[in-house]
Amino acid sequence: MNLTLKNQPLSAIDAELTVLFLTEETLETSEYKELLAKTGFKASQDTFTILHESGLVVCGVENYGSTALRSAAAVVVKKVKGYKYSSLKLSQYYLKNVAALVEGFVMGAYSFEMYKSETCEVSLKEIIFSSDDYNNESADFSAIEKAFNDALITATATNFTRELVNMTPQDMTPEVMAEVAETLATTNGLECDVLDEKALEFENMNAMLAVGRASINKPRLIHLAYKPDNTLKTVSLIGKGLTYDSGGLSLKPAASMVTMKMDKAGACAVLGMMKAVSELKLPIEVHGFIGAAENMVDGSAYKPDDVLTARNGKTIEVRNTDAEGRLVLADVLAYAQDTVTSDFIFDYATLTGACMVALGPYTTGMMGHSNHLKHNILKANAHSGELVGSLPFNDHLKKLIKSEIADVCNIASKPYGGAITAALFLDNFITDEMKSKWMHFDIAGPAYTESPWDVFGHGGTGAGVRMTVKFLESLSEKK
Repeated sequence: MNLTLKNQPLSAIDAELTVLFLTEETLETSEYKELLAKTGFKASQDTFTILHESGLVVCGVENYGSTALRSAAAVVVKKVKGYKYSSLKLSQYYLKNVAALVEGFVMGAYSFEMYKSETCEVSLKEIIFSSDDYNNESADFSAIEKAFNDALITATATNFTRELVNMTPQDMTPEVMAEVAETLATTNGLECDVLDEKALEFENMNAMLAVGRASINKPRLIHLAYKPDNTLKTVSLIGKGLTYDSGGLSLKPAASMVTMKMDKAGACAVLGMMKAVSELKLPIEVHGFIGAAENMVDGSAYKPDDVLTARNGKTIEVRNTDAEGRLVLADVLAYAQDTVTSDFIFDYATLTGACMVALGPYTTGMMGHSNHLKHNILKANAHSGELVGSLPFNDHLKKLIKSEIADVCNIASKPYGGAITAALFLDNFITDEMKSKWMHFDIAGPAYTESPWDVFGHGGTGAGVRMTVKFLESLSEKK
């Protein structure tokens, strides 16, 4: 399905269907008011009707804001895919909403069919954006074009991430993830370095190696780098890449193992971010570090009561082998700081169910020391379409990961504030110089869904990609 933008009024564009978004207020003044009344149409959010004789698709929106239009665009494309129309067209709904509409159509149209023996044939081939606003007022075409193209890159990168998240454990092993990164590097002009098991041993990545020890699919550390000329800032992005998590010897219940392919969503998000950044050609040097491993069970598996020595020399008492993602991140964070001097370092992980208890299943948990950095991230994220909530650190929760026999314990002594204590564990692997520049994003809730919400159907959502791209774009705008 192609999205195109034409510098033409809507009436001059040839398409089989025209899309119209109506609020309760604009419905009252619409030329189609009486006809729509006969269909029972109400202009509430995401209500949909199609007037075949008029070649008109109408979708209700609460307002002409980005959130409402993004959701409505997704509804339209999902519905129209079920018909036999090949093209549709629409006007702009203010310049600030171009990106939301593009994202709604691109992400709403996505479906994962890799493992289907028969795929669904879709007639809809083209969605055409007019340069004119819906009220027939012209806007600056160069500004529309930039917003359109940038949003198309970001939405496509988000779908790329979703595709990787949805791949099954037998098809997306640590080695395959490294191959995906190498292919992306070749295609997008990135640098790529992959550390295999022997290289991880040389780098003293003992916590990460312990997690992957019992799997026949050995761990990989992946380092992608985008290095444009005249960079304004340098940012390191770290992704948790558990291609499958059985829980290890602290074995998960059978029902909890289902969907554990999504435990690589942080790593997949970083791959999507690197794709987007390199195609947007932002003047920001970006490094993506991924810890790819599989947490399995055999006689060599690491055990509760083990003490592991991480790359930075910190010792970790293992009390639960299902708290494995933070062990992988501990070494990757340390490696990233040793390898690259960055202005910011962010990590992304499906780390804790506790984050979903705190914020619900749709919101990313953001944790770190700098309130100033949190403010800037939230400001940049305002129109990304992602929901982010901040969870506060405190010294009382920090005491819960104290170990009597090692420097730190990999789980807390009490089952409260688990998302925060997991982040406080990671804080042990952030240098003093980087603490005000580090932010942890727990995407356990929004990274994967089994029930449709917002623009998403079943599966991976690409959580983190749009949010991070918006922040990186904000850095490129600063003088």
